[in-house]
Amino acid sequence: MTTTTPKTGTSGSTPAPADQVTFTIDDVEVAVPKGTLVIRAAEQIGIQIPRFCDHPLLAPVGACRQCLVEVAAPDREGNVRPMPKPQASCTLEATPGMVVKTQRSSAVADKAQHGVLELLLINHPLDCPTCDKGGECPLQNQAMSNGRGTSRFHDVKRTFPKPIAISTQILLDRDRCVLCQRCTRFSEEIAGDPFIDLQQRGVKQQIGIFDPGVLGFAGSEPAEVYRGVQPDGTPISAATGLPSTDPADPAGPAGMATVDTSGRPFASYFSGNTVQICPVGALTSAAYRFRSRPFDLVSTPGIAEHDSNGAAIRVDHRRGVVLRRLAGDDPAVNEEWISDKDRFGFPWQGLADRLTAPMVREPGADGTRGELRPASWAEAFEAAAEGLAAARAAGGVGVLPGGRLTMEDAYAYGKFARVALGTNDVDHRARPASAEEEAFLGHHVAGSRMSVTFADLEHAPTVLLVAFEAEDEGGITFLRLRKGVQGGRTKVFSVAPFASRGLERLDGTLVQAVPGTEPEVLDAVGTSSESSVSAVAEALGPEAVILVGERLATVPGGLSAVLRLAERTGARLAWIPRRAGERGGVELGTLPTLLPGGRPVADPQARVDVGAAWDVERLPAEPGRDAEQILAAARSGELGGLVVGGLDPADLPDPAGARAALEAVGFLVSLEVRASAVTELADVVLPVAPPVEKAGTFLNWEGRPRPFPQALTSTSMADHRVLDALADAMDVQLGLATTTEVHAEIDQLGGWDGGRVAAPAAAAVEPPALGAGQAVLATWHLLLDAGRCQEGEAFLAGTSQRPVARVSATHADRLGIASGQGITVRTPRGQVTLPVAVTPMADGVVWLPTNSVGSAVRRTLGVDAGAVVEVAAASTVTTATTAADDGGTL
Repeated sequence: MTTTTPKTGTSGSTPAPADQVTFTIDDVEVAVPKGTLVIRAAEQIGIQIPRFCDHPLLAPVGACRQCLVEVAAPDREGNVRPMPKPQASCTLEATPGMVVKTQRSSAVADKAQHGVLELLLINHPLDCPTCDKGGECPLQNQAMSNGRGTSRFHDVKRTFPKPIAISTQILLDRDRCVLCQRCTRFSEEIAGDPFIDLQQRGVKQQIGIFDPGVLGFAGSEPAEVYRGVQPDGTPISAATGLPSTDPADPAGPAGMATVDTSGRPFASYFSGNTVQICPVGALTSAAYRFRSRPFDLVSTPGIAEHDSNGAAIRVDHRRGVVLRRLAGDDPAVNEEWISDKDRFGFPWQGLADRLTAPMVREPGADGTRGELRPASWAEAFEAAAEGLAAARAAGGVGVLPGGRLTMEDAYAYGKFARVALGTNDVDHRARPASAEEEAFLGHHVAGSRMSVTFADLEHAPTVLLVAFEAEDEGGITFLRLRKGVQGGRTKVFSVAPFASRGLERLDGTLVQAVPGTEPEVLDAVGTSSESSVSAVAEALGPEAVILVGERLATVPGGLSAVLRLAERTGARLAWIPRRAGERGGVELGTLPTLLPGGRPVADPQARVDVGAAWDVERLPAEPGRDAEQILAAARSGELGGLVVGGLDPADLPDPAGARAALEAVGFLVSLEVRASAVTELADVVLPVAPPVEKAGTFLNWEGRPRPFPQALTSTSMADHRVLDALADAMDVQLGLATTTEVHAEIDQLGGWDGGRVAAPAAAAVEPPALGAGQAVLATWHLLLDAGRCQEGEAFLAGTSQRPVARVSATHADRLGIASGQGITVRTPRGQVTLPVAVTPMADGVVWLPTNSVGSAVRRTLGVDAGAVVEVAAASTVTTATTAADDGGTL
C-alpha cells in the first residue's frame, strides 16, 4: 500500500515501517514497500512516466531508456547528492531519502526523454497511415507528449525487407521495432518458448531470427548443415536450400515458420500475446493485418469459450463482425495473457454453415426420412413438442447438452429434462466418461467452489499433475504454474507416460506410468522407494495441490486412488476439464445423478428441495443413464427420442456407435449454432446463439463465475430461451425466458448442505499383457487440433503442432525405424500412419494426438487411452497438409 504526504520542508516525516521506504517524487513524499520500482511508485500517485520496454508482468530490463528521470540519493554521510546522469525509472528501486524528479518537474528529465524519443524516431518509418497499431500506439502518443515538434534527421532511414513470417500467424516488421525486447522477454520468462532475439550491434542492431553467426551457434553444427543465411537471417540448409530443421525432431509447426533462437521452427501456443504487448507495430497478426482501425472498432468484454479457465478477453467488432480478440486484464485468473486459441479461434461463430432459421424434416415417401426444410419458429416448436411427446410415450427421451454451455443454459437443460421430459437421462459429458467419475464429481467437485484457485497454483510448493497435460489441456493454467516455477516457489510433478515439452518448460519431474497403471503409481506414493515416487511423497502436504484431468475418468480406479492420495497427504485436489461448460454442468444439474447445487438425485430431501423451487410435485427419483448408456438405449430402440445440444459425435468414445444411435432413434431434436453431423440427421433443428451473440456466465474450473455481456446485436436466442419456448409448446412452464429469471431461480435454490454422493471406491484393473507387435495406446488432445471450434482460422491452423507418433528408442529399434520415418498404429476398426518421434518414454507405449489432422484416434481406431493396439513400421507416410498448403482448415 502506498501513502503520500505533500512535502513542505518545515515538518518532519513519520518514519516508515521496516518493510517500507519513504522517498520523494515531484515534491510528494511517498511510502512504498521495499523493492518497489520508481516507475511503479509514480503510477500509484498518478504520475505517468513514458516507457516502451516496461511491463508490470515482465522483469525490468531498461532497454528503451524512455523512462529517464532525474534522481538524487543520500550518500554515506546522509547528504542528498544528484546522480551524474538521468536514470531509468523502470529498473531503479526506491531507497530511503531518494529524491526523484520526473518530466513534470525536471527540465533535465524532460530533455532526456525528448532525446531518447528523437533517437527512436530517426529510423522509424512513417507507416502510421497503414500500420495496424495506428490509433492505439504508445509511440504515437509519446511522440506527441514527450517528443520534439520537428525532426532534425534528414538522412535516409534504415530499412529491412518486411514482413518476416515468424509463423503463419505472427508477422514481424523490423524497421518499426524500437528494441524494447518485450516480445523476447515474454517468450523467455512467461511462455518459455524460444523466439527471436537481438542481433548485430549499433545501427545494425535488430530483433531477428536464428542466425548461427550472430547468436553464437557458429561452429556448433557440422559445416555441411548450413551453407549460409538468408538476408533476413534464416539459416539455409546445404542439402535442400530451405530453412533448416532438425531431422531428429519431426514434430513442429504444421505451417511454414522461421527458425527460433534454438534453430528449430518457431511454434508457441502463446505467441499472440507478443502482438498485444508490442508498443509499436513491429509484430502484427496475419489474421487482423490491414483489416480495421482501432477507432472504428467497438470493444466488449468477454470470456474465452474454448477451455475451462474462463480467461478474460476483449471482443473488438465492427459492423456486426468480430475482427479480433485481445486479452483482458484480470489478475485473479489470466492476468494479461491468453492462449492463441482463445485469441484467434473465433471465426467458427460466423462461418457460412451457420444456422439462421429453424428446420423441420418432411416425412418421406413410404415412411422414409425426408429432407429438412426451413420453417417458422412456431412450426418448429409445434413439431418438436409433438415429436417429443410421442417419443416420451415410446420409451422416454434422453438429453445430451454437450460440454460448452453457460451456467444459464446448463440449468435450463437440466430443468427441461426433469420437468418437461420427466427423466434423469441427461449428461453433458461429450467425451469418454465413467460411473466412477460421476461419483467423484458428485462427491468432491460439486459444491466445492474456489477450493483451489489460480493463485494457489502459483504459490503452492508442490503441484502434482495426474492425467493432465498442463500446456495442451490447461492453456493459461500452464502459464500460472510456470510463473510459480520461475519464481522458485513451485515444484511440478507429473504422472504420465513421458515428459512432454510443456513439463520440461515447467522444470517438472516425471513419474512415469503406462496408461492404465496410474492407480498403482498413486497408491505407491508413500510406500515405494522408487526415486520419483518417493520424491512426490516427500513433497506432498497440506499446502500442495493435486490437479487431475478429465482423462483419468477412463482409468478404472484412478479417481478413487487420487482421493485416497489427497486424504493421505492432506493435499488439496482440483479437477480441470477441457471444455468451458463442464464445471457449470456439474453444479447446475446436467449429470444423471445430480440436481442443481450438487444435490443427489437419490436423496428424497434433495428432490423435495428442488421440486419446491421448481413448483413441481414430483421429480424422477431413479438416477438416469450417462451419455454412453443414453446412446446405447437410443441405438437399441429402448429410448424414443433425443434432445442434443452442441455435441460432436467425433468427441465421443465410439463416434460410429454414436452416429448409429442418432440414425436409429425415433425422434431427434438438435439445438446447434452450425450445421453438423447431428443436424443432418435431426427431425427438428433449432438454431441457437453462439457466445458472442448472447449474455451468459461460464463457471471455470475453480468454480469462479465468469459473466460476460452480449457483444453483437442478434436475433438468435440462447439455449435457455429456446428450451423455455419449447417447453411452453409442450404445455410446461419452465420460467427461464430471461437470464434474470434463470439467475433468480439459481439464487433461490442456493447450495446444498445435505449429504453428498459417496466417494468412489473402484478397483484398479490389471494392465493387459502385450504380444509381439502390440503396444498400449496413450493419447490426449493437443491445444490446437482439428476441433470444430478452430475452423475458419487458417493462420492459426498453421501454428498447430504437426501430428507425430511417439515411441521409446527401444521400441523404435524393435520396429527398425528412426525419427521421421513412418509408423502405423492399427486396430480392427482402422489404422493411423504418422511420422515417428523417438521419445524417452515407457517402453511398450505408443502416443498419438487424439484429434489432429491425420490422427483421429476415436473415429479411426475406435479406442482410447489404455487400449492395446498393433504397431508396425510403415513403408511410407504422408504428412498432414495445412491450410496454407491446400486451402483447407485444421
